[in-house]
Amino acid sequence: MPSKTRVLRLFIGLGILASCGAVMIFAAAFLYISPKLPSVEALKDIQLQTPLRIYSSDGKLLGEFGEKRRSPISFQEVPELFIKAFLAAEDDRFYLHHGVDITSLLRAASQLITSGSIQSGGSTITMQVAKNYFLSQERTFTRKFTEIFLAIEIERALSKGDILELYLNKIFLGNHAYGIEAAGQVYYGKPIKELNLAQMAMIAGLPKAPSAYNPVANPNRAKIRRNWILGRMLSLGYITQADYETAITEPISAKAYGTQLDVDAPYVSEMVRLHMLERYGRTAYEDGFTVITTVDSRLQNSANNALLDGVIEYDTRHGYRGAERHWNLSKGIDDEQRQRLIQKLEEIGSIGPWHPALVLSVAEKSATLLLSTGDQTTLDWAHGLEGTIRYISEDRVSYAPETASDLLAAGDVIRVRMSQDEPRHWELSQLPKIQGALVSLNADSGAILSLVGGYNYQKSAFNRVTQAERQPGSNFKPFIYTAALDNGFTPATIINDAPIVFEDSGLGDTWRPSNDNGTFNGPMRLRKALYMSRNLVSIRVLRDLGIGKAIDYIARFGFDPSKLPRDLSLALGSHSLTPLDIVSGYAVFANGGYKVKPYIIDRIIDRDGNTLYRAEPDIVCRNCSTDEDGDLLNPHHPMEADTLDDIINDSSEAPKVNYAKRVLSEDVAYLIDSILQDVITRGTGRKALVLKRSDAAGKTGTTNGPTDAWFSGYSGGIVTSTWVGFDQNNNLGRREYGGSVALPIWIDYMKEALKNKPERHLKQPDNVISVRIDPDTGNLAQPGQSNAIFEYFRSDNAPSEGFNQPQSPYGSNAGDDPIEIF
Repeated sequence: MPSKTRVLRLFIGLGILASCGAVMIFAAAFLYISPKLPSVEALKDIQLQTPLRIYSSDGKLLGEFGEKRRSPISFQEVPELFIKAFLAAEDDRFYLHHGVDITSLLRAASQLITSGSIQSGGSTITMQVAKNYFLSQERTFTRKFTEIFLAIEIERALSKGDILELYLNKIFLGNHAYGIEAAGQVYYGKPIKELNLAQMAMIAGLPKAPSAYNPVANPNRAKIRRNWILGRMLSLGYITQADYETAITEPISAKAYGTQLDVDAPYVSEMVRLHMLERYGRTAYEDGFTVITTVDSRLQNSANNALLDGVIEYDTRHGYRGAERHWNLSKGIDDEQRQRLIQKLEEIGSIGPWHPALVLSVAEKSATLLLSTGDQTTLDWAHGLEGTIRYISEDRVSYAPETASDLLAAGDVIRVRMSQDEPRHWELSQLPKIQGALVSLNADSGAILSLVGGYNYQKSAFNRVTQAERQPGSNFKPFIYTAALDNGFTPATIINDAPIVFEDSGLGDTWRPSNDNGTFNGPMRLRKALYMSRNLVSIRVLRDLGIGKAIDYIARFGFDPSKLPRDLSLALGSHSLTPLDIVSGYAVFANGGYKVKPYIIDRIIDRDGNTLYRAEPDIVCRNCSTDEDGDLLNPHHPMEADTLDDIINDSSEAPKVNYAKRVLSEDVAYLIDSILQDVITRGTGRKALVLKRSDAAGKTGTTNGPTDAWFSGYSGGIVTSTWVGFDQNNNLGRREYGGSVALPIWIDYMKEALKNKPERHLKQPDNVISVRIDPDTGNLAQPGQSNAIFEYFRSDNAPSEGFNQPQSPYGSNAGDDPIEIF
């Protein structure tokens, strides 16, 4: 008995010594580490790395940039069941301990002693917060002690809710997702408030090993982990038996979702990204900036659809070019070969509405296809093949096929798209080689309402609105004619539409310009020459005006004079400009003579909702008063919107708005607007009559080849330019013009843009009068003349009785500037 007592005392003594030793070690560690501990107060002002987000003017997400996808949320926004899922997985005693769970630490220590290596850290959620925000991932005793001490300090400084909020927003959950809200979007394409119990448990299982339990990469392991967490939730009383049984039968529904954008506007987003990168450097991707653009989401969608439809329409009427590639197929395809073919189709990938498909077999009036989804479908005659013509050249197509084999062969890799008329049927299609661009502005401010730099960003990221310098052709003529109207010409000035030959002794060459259709109409009024787009008249107008004077005048529209050719080809738009250059010039016509500057960023906001930048555009204000400095009194900012939480809880003052400078006199602006309206009512833009707008105006443009097709026009205060052409400057086809290719796109877009927009006409200036004239001579009409028409004139150069217009072949006067043909 005494020996047993001695043994018991020995064990008690050893235990006391061990406890004292542990306390001494702990105290020594504290004394060594505590001076080096970071301040926990920093957690109260922690700045999580948050991506750059770009929104439309009405609060729709256009783009997101940043390596770490994160959407911070408050503790109050997290569903209670989601919190319980994390507690069951990571720290079910979270509300019972004060940062350190002794039981978990002893269990971890026991595993270390028995195995000889660290199996688990025994970390609480608070300790994980300490590690994630302050420490590295190395597994050492020093770091572990630091983690413990920090966790104790964190519990003293913050509430349990604050700690959970930090944890749930910081943790890495795989696939570039940081925080639970981002994970909900990445794996399920929806916010966490819309997730079911099984999906919550799936995400709660990720912090332990994001790669191993990734439901996309390792669905089986992820399901085992999910069901274990559901079992823990049941045993802890967090869910009922019925909840548990329902959740464990849920299939794995996770997929790799990209950023869920509200509007497809990649060219806009890339423009903003480049600007932000230039302005803030790499921190633009991490500091949680919000950029509000001037883009209208409804109009952007309309622009996307109009350009895509226009490109497809052109491509379809020029015929099917054949398979993208051809694979040799064996007679019988087993399951293994089928999977390899599906994988190859997946590698080709879909681009926009065009999906890759493999022709497995061809019958007389149908073809059997294998899709990249693994599905097999039939391309039948009535819905996918009948009437399809084959491409021969840009000017020629074949007759319609008689059988499916006229178009397809087994082994062909083709593109199909879902029929617009029959949504359940596939149609034979192809990736268009033609490209296009559309840009639309608020004519009174320069705010970009929509912008599409190509029919598909995935196919080509080259932004043709801002980067493609193309010849505008006749789309440039209105600027020449405006200069003429401001320098002695009238809409009734007679110019000869007749052949003209220029000899250039310096080049030893001869230039014989011609009209598009090769015909000549003889003497004609300037108005008619513009709306009929007569090249030879434009050349004579420029020659008479003088190239130097014309270029100086045209510069007021915003064009760089150094980029304009100092020769007569200027009249035909032979120089290169971007669609953004052109639409900026047409905005002057649309707003009655004021120069506005295009802009796309309305506001830049920091993570705290503070406005760092706000655009101060030049605004057209025809009846506004100005102060002594020339600034508008009581200006109205055009891009204000009550969306996206009132645009990040805007409390800033209205920005300073500058007064747009008038660059055309009222009378000249009125005259050219009247002529451009005639382009639509009786000229090359007559297709736009379908809009039934009396204020619609614009001009077509087609270059030699033809290689470029344009239409620029405006109505209701919206000005839009469209361009179509090949990046390689290939010919469009001899029957293709701005009116056949670019104008239909403009019309489709403007149909939507002008909904509920009242017509807007320029007020007739006091010094502009309407006079009855002889349409053949431009002189005052005789009393009772049956074919007389009304024409507008400035009062100081209106025809009077006894006045006869001069009949010089170049107009009224000869230019004084030296002329170079090219």
